[in-house]
Amino acid sequence: MKKSLLITGGAGFIGSNFIVHFLANNPEYFVVNLDKLTYAGTLDNLTEIEGAENYKFVEGDICDREFINRLFTEYDFRGVIHFAAESHVDNSISGPEAFVRTNVLGTFNLLDAARNHWMSAPQQYRGGYEDCRFHHISTDEVYGTLGAEGLFTEETPYAPNSPYSASKASSDMIVRSYYHTYGMNVVTTNCSNNYGPKQHIEKLIPTIIRKALAGENIPIYGKGENVRDWLYVLDHCTGIELVYKKGKAGETYNIGGRNERNNLYIAHTICGFMDKMKPKAEGSYSDQIAFVKDRPGHDLRYAIDATKIESDLGWKANENFETGIVKTIEWYLDKLS
Repeated sequence: MKKSLLITGGAGFIGSNFIVHFLANNPEYFVVNLDKLTYAGTLDNLTEIEGAENYKFVEGDICDREFINRLFTEYDFRGVIHFAAESHVDNSISGPEAFVRTNVLGTFNLLDAARNHWMSAPQQYRGGYEDCRFHHISTDEVYGTLGAEGLFTEETPYAPNSPYSASKASSDMIVRSYYHTYGMNVVTTNCSNNYGPKQHIEKLIPTIIRKALAGENIPIYGKGENVRDWLYVLDHCTGIELVYKKGKAGETYNIGGRNERNNLYIAHTICGFMDKMKPKAEGSYSDQIAFVKDRPGHDLRYAIDATKIESDLGWKANENFETGIVKTIEWYLDKLS
């Protein structure tokens, strides 16, 4: 009998890449993909597994507790990998309530439904449920911002600066409490900025590509000096799978690509590759780069120290930014052209 695994937010960017990867490598699992199908999720991201016998899509909201309870009863989940979240920082500035509701209340609903299904009392799993695990997917933004030097580690104090990162920090703390209070088997991964195929077109890298193709200004906040550690999405997927299977209960693992690049470098690099891959009639795509007013509370720099997952679990990123971005541009050129 296959193990039933609940994956939330599996129609979004990272979740859909993960499900396709996970099912290809783990045929002993039956995956239920729960997604609300907001603007950021689409079943077009999952065409590779349409009709697969060990996969089912369910449309629904993690904030609906009764619905979540029914799913646990129906499918008898033996694990949860929780991607579902509101994640766009700009949207959290203009409308923070949705972020608190989904990221905090939704995470609590899932955790508590899992606890009630798997456990009979604090520190006591029901017979046959001893190996059940809840894996929470989070972000490096919970740590706040860095100066010119230093890296985020798993010991870095939380200092979120946007409603989005504050809501994710809150959900991380709830997950942590279920380990310390109830003895629930939880793990958390905090990742750096992801990029790659299937990312929503509102995000930085897809925006650069689509604006370039459309002949429009490519908007870059401030002076383009904000630095992020870029992680190719399939490298993230292998890290998530490894932590879910082998991570130590109650632990947090930071997953980063060791690819620090500032936004202006990102824009010029993408434009440079596009000049070769799909040249303009005249000039360079870089001519379209335009600086716009900076976002409120825009963190200067994020960078992750991935030593723990590398040394404890043997994970390693396969892509550097310059190899991963070529694959990403190729995917978007095929999609948008």
